[in-house]
Amino acid sequence: MTLAMASPGEEVRLTAIHGGQRMRKRLADLGLNIGMTVCVLQHNGHGPLLLAVKDSRLALGRGMAHKIRVELAN
Repeated sequence: MTLAMASPGEEVRLTAIHGGQRMRKRLADLGLNIGMTVCVLQHNGHGPLLLAVKDSRLALGRGMAHKIRVELAN
């Protein structure tokens, strides 16, 4: 499933990023790398997703979230 399909409160593990090299670098600069676990804090159907990444929070646009493949971390 994609990150945009995750529900609030779910912990997910990033498995793949389907985007160009610029997008992959941008996400890596934000601290999002394949294999890491993030928690979806807010996802209300429109607007950006709010994620807990390590010790910080990150707002990620829905377009980018559709290009990130995840699996449940449990």
